[in-house]
Amino acid sequence: MASQGDMVERLRPVVEAHCGRRQAPVRFRPAAWRPWLEPHGVAHVLGLGAMDATSTSDDRAISRDDLAVARQALGDDPEGLRDLFVAVMIWGAGIANGRGPRYTSVALGDARLPHVLEATCSAVRVGELTRAYTEFSLRGVGRSFFTKWFATVDDRDAECERALILDDRVFRSLNALGWSSKEAAGTRRWPARYAAYVGAMHEWAGCLGVTAAWLEWLMFDLNGHVKAR
Repeated sequence: MASQGDMVERLRPVVEAHCGRRQAPVRFRPAAWRPWLEPHGVAHVLGLGAMDATSTSDDRAISRDDLAVARQALGDDPEGLRDLFVAVMIWGAGIANGRGPRYTSVALGDARLPHVLEATCSAVRVGELTRAYTEFSLRGVGRSFFTKWFATVDDRDAECERALILDDRVFRSLNALGWSSKEAAGTRRWPARYAAYVGAMHEWAGCLGVTAAWLEWLMFDLNGHVKAR
């Protein structure tokens, strides 16, 4: 496995080649989500974000900044956390993941939802990412989405090792650069591997003069195609 120093040098040309790029808002289709959200009383979340000026339909666009604003506005009561969770699922699915509305409905129908959202939100905000990963268990929600939840609810200062998103696209890029979460964590257990990933990303980002959240997005966007262009 590549060492931390090796990874910084492997990432450097990739970061320099893409340093001017930024994550765009995600487009979603309210009409596709409404039938799945209305039975749970959360269709009002579809008003988040803004109308998509590039679309001729009623598509809207929601950004990572919109999620941060929603986190502050919705608060930490059970309904606020539920609404924020729905917003995260919408942002994560966009229009590319047609199963997103159905899986979100399944999660909303899971009786564990209020406890899981509150418990994992609390764990993330005190930096206990391994515990948060261990405790998140909802029908229809896998790692790619519940780590989006972690990244959204983490309201700690930028100096902290804030939670990051981890999905297969990020892994493809890191693996292509020679990094292994299993070797970094020294175990096959996913909660520990997630914590090792977050720590490593923050260390690399600090060495490269970028934010860990931006580096995470770049790894996602490149999806394994990490040669500097």
